[in-house]
Amino acid sequence: MHQYKGKLIIHTGSMFSGKTSSLEKDIKRFNIAGYKTVAFKPAVDTRYPKSEIRTHDNTTLNAVMVNNISEIYEYCRIHNPDVIAIDEVQFLGGKIEDIVKAINKFLEKDVTVVLAGLDMDFSGQAFEIVKELMPMADYLYKHHAVCAKCGTDAWVSHRKTKAQERIVIGATDEYEPLCRKCFLEEQND
Repeated sequence: MHQYKGKLIIHTGSMFSGKTSSLEKDIKRFNIAGYKTVAFKPAVDTRYPKSEIRTHDNTTLNAVMVNNISEIYEYCRIHNPDVIAIDEVQFLGGKIEDIVKAINKFLEKDVTVVLAGLDMDFSGQAFEIVKELMPMADYLYKHHAVCAKCGTDAWVSHRKTKAQERIVIGATDEYEPLCRKCFLEEQND
């Protein structure tokens, strides 16, 4: 796993596409290889207990809940991990430029960074932090769920409710994965 030292690995795509499962798999592999790892989750994600990241198929990973990139940086300054993981990076607090700067500092110190996050919101607009980080990635994986309407590869996390706030934390009760065609049909109804 030494080839991943100081590399940025990003898992992105719609909800229900396996991003968090891939992050969890990466961290487990780094643990097996003897690396000191730590996973973080943004405090805004209140769906599961605060000390764990949980996939939609209920596998878990121990995690440290944080509000922003400064808390991650301070934790890592004290504990010196080899690999850090951040789930739901699009919800991480802090200015985009501060997040990018901190991640670059980790990479310069040969810390491997594994991120999982939505590339787009419910309206098909890019999450800015993911858009900024994607070109920096050494390894970039675009995951696809299955469209809930037609069964092709999903493109976006369609919100089933009428809520208009950009951030509404939820799962299958709030969202469904849709392909571009089915998403546009829903938008035009």
